[in-house]
Amino acid sequence: MRSGVLLKMFGLCVLAGVLVAALLLPMATGAGAVINQTTDAMSKMSSSLARRDMPQVSTVTDKDGAPIAYFFKDYRVETPPEQISDTMKAAITAVEDKRFWDHGGVDWHGTMRALATNLSSGEAAQGASTITQQYVKNYLVHVAANNAMEAEKAKETTIARKLREAKIAVELERTMTKEEILTGYLNVVPFGNQTFGVGAAAQTYFGTTPDKLTIAQAALLAAIVNQPGSLNPNSNPDDALQRRNLVIDLMTDPNNSIRITKEDAEIAKKEPLGVLSPLGRPPNGCVGVGDGTTDGFFCTYLVDYLERLGIDSDQLKTGGYTIRTTLDRKATDAAKDAAEAQVPTQTEGIANAMAVVEPGKDKHKVRALVANRDYGNDASKGQTAYDIVSRVQPFGAGSVYKVFTAAAAIEQGMSPYDTIDVPPTYTSRVYRNGSAPYTVGNADGVAPGPRTLQMALATSPNTAFVMLQERVGLNNVVDMASRLGLRVGMNGVNARGQRLKSDGSNGPSQAEAIKKGNRGAFTLGYTPTSVLELSNVAATIMSDGVYCPPTPLEEVRDRHGNLVPLKEAPCEQAVSPQVAAALAQGMSKDADAGGTSHAAAQAAGWNRPIIGKTGTTQEHKSAAFIAATPQMAGAVLTYADGSSPQGICDGGGDTPPFLCGKHGGNIYGGKVPARTWFAAMKKIHEGLPVQPLPGTPAP
Repeated sequence: MRSGVLLKMFGLCVLAGVLVAALLLPMATGAGAVINQTTDAMSKMSSSLARRDMPQVSTVTDKDGAPIAYFFKDYRVETPPEQISDTMKAAITAVEDKRFWDHGGVDWHGTMRALATNLSSGEAAQGASTITQQYVKNYLVHVAANNAMEAEKAKETTIARKLREAKIAVELERTMTKEEILTGYLNVVPFGNQTFGVGAAAQTYFGTTPDKLTIAQAALLAAIVNQPGSLNPNSNPDDALQRRNLVIDLMTDPNNSIRITKEDAEIAKKEPLGVLSPLGRPPNGCVGVGDGTTDGFFCTYLVDYLERLGIDSDQLKTGGYTIRTTLDRKATDAAKDAAEAQVPTQTEGIANAMAVVEPGKDKHKVRALVANRDYGNDASKGQTAYDIVSRVQPFGAGSVYKVFTAAAAIEQGMSPYDTIDVPPTYTSRVYRNGSAPYTVGNADGVAPGPRTLQMALATSPNTAFVMLQERVGLNNVVDMASRLGLRVGMNGVNARGQRLKSDGSNGPSQAEAIKKGNRGAFTLGYTPTSVLELSNVAATIMSDGVYCPPTPLEEVRDRHGNLVPLKEAPCEQAVSPQVAAALAQGMSKDADAGGTSHAAAQAAGWNRPIIGKTGTTQEHKSAAFIAATPQMAGAVLTYADGSSPQGICDGGGDTPPFLCGKHGGNIYGGKVPARTWFAAMKKIHEGLPVQPLPGTPAP
C-alpha cells in the first residue's frame, strides 16, 4: 500500500519537472508530435470557433415561434460573457481557481503547493488544475471527442494527459482573453443531471438565466462542478448545502478579483437550496413535448422530414438550430379535442387520427397531426410512440379511394354531371376474385338507379365505381392516387404497408402489386394508407391540382441566426386546374341532404361549402373522411389499432365507439370520422371568411 502511494508521489514529482520542461522546450517526435498537433488545433480556436463547434440545443417552435420541442446531445444553452453575472464568475473562480486572473494557464504556485501537500500527507490529496486546464480537458471530453473511447482518453489519469492539458492551456492564454476562457469554461463544464454549461444549469436548477443568478444560486452551481454526481442537490442536499456554503465563504476572500462582502455571505448561507422540483431541464426529443403530449406526432414527422433533407439526428442534437415549423396551435388543439371527444384516449383497441394541411400552390403546410392517443411510452395511459398519423397504417380508407376513380374519369373527359349506372350488384368482366368471378354489391341503404357522378360520389355506390374503374383503367386510377397525394402509400411501401427497403427485398411497391394483381377492389379502398397523405389529397384538389409535399417547415436557422438552405421537393401540377375544379364540384355534395356526411355536418352546425368523401372498409375495422374548404384540408382515419383488430361499433350519442367482433361492426366514414372533422374544422375556421369552391356548379 505504502509503495503504491510513493509511486504516485514520485509520479507527481516527475510531472512537475516534465511540465516545466515541456512548456519551455520545443516538442519532439512521437507522443510529443501528437500533443503538438492537438496544441495546433486548440491554438487556432477563437471564441467564435468554440461557439461553432460546441454542441448546442436545437429548438423547435410552432409557426408563431413558441417552443414545442428541444433536441440535444448535451443540454447546453451557450451564453456570452455579458450575460453571465459577476456573481457566477466570482463563485467559480473562488472555488476552482482563485489565481485565475493572474496566472498564465498553469498555476505554478498552486502546482508546487499541491505537490508539497501530497508529499507531506502521503497521498494524492490535492490537484492543481487551473480553470484554463479544466477548460481544455472538458472541451476535449465533451466537444472534441467523437466517441466514448476518445472521451475516455481525454480524461485518463496519466502524466501525458496532464502534460497535454498544460501545454494547450498555456497556448490558449496566448490566443484568448481571460474573459473568453472563463466564458468558454462556463459554457462547456458539466453541472450534473445531463446539464452542461451555466446557461442550461441556471434553467435546470432554478428556472432562471445566468445574468440573474443570486449569490446562493451561483455558489451552488459552482459547488456542483466539483463533483456533479455526489453533490446532486436533489439526491444529496446536505452535502450540496455544505459545499455551497464553503463556496460562499471563499467568495469573501479579499484576494479575489471579484468578491462579496461577509454580510452578504451570511445572508446567502441562510437561504435554502431553492432547487426546482422537478428540475427545469426540458424534455429531450419528441416524447413529452409541447402542449402535454399533443405535439409528438408532428414532432416525429418533422424529424423524419429533416433527415430526408440532410439534417440527421446527430446534427439535430448538436447543431443549435432554431426550427420554426408550420404547426398551428389553434388547429392542433381543435383537432386534438375533436379526436378525443369522439374516441377517448384510453379507448381499448381504437385509434382516431387526424391531419390538417393548408392548401397552396407553392406549399402545402401541415397545420396539425394529432390522434386520440397521446404521444408517449405509457400504453396504460393510452399513449403510443409510433407515428400513427403521418405514416402508412395497416388499414384502408374505404370508399375515399373512389375519388381517384372519379378523377381519372374526369381527366378522360367525363363531367361530374354525367349520368352513370348504379346496379344493385355487379359481376366484373375484367377483375377476378382468385379463380372465381369478382362480384360486388352496394352497402346497406344505397339505392340502385342511375345518377350523376356528383351524386354517386355523395352516395357512394360500390357497383358504379367498380364499373367506372373498368372504363378508365385500373392502372390510371392507381397512378391518379399517387399523383394527387398518395406518394408514399403507392410507391414507398409494399402491399402490407411496410416501407420498401433499399435493396428491394420486401417489394414490390403497393402500386405495382395492385396493377400486377389486377385488383378491382382498389377503388373500394382496402389498401394501407396514411392520414397525412389523405389530407394532402384534399389539399391538392383545392390548390387547382397543384401537388406539394406536405411540409412541416417554415424555416430553419443555424446557431448564428442564418437561414439554412434546404432543398424541399418542388410542387408540381398533378392534374390540370380544370380537372381539379371539376373534381371539386363532383365532391361538393357529400355534406348536403342525401350525402354520406350530411348528418355529421348538420349536427355540427356546418354552413360552409366543402369537398368531401367518406369511406368504410368491408369488415368495419376502419373508416375515413377527407374534406376541405379553400382555406384548409383535413382527413380523419378511425381504425382498430389493437393486437387483434376487430370490427368497430359506433356508440352514438354519449357512448364512445367500441370493438364489437371480428366480423361485425357498424362504423362508417360519416360517423366518427366525419364528426371529428366537422368539430375540429368548425373551430379552425372561426374568423375566416366563407369562400366558394373552385369550378362552376351545375345550372
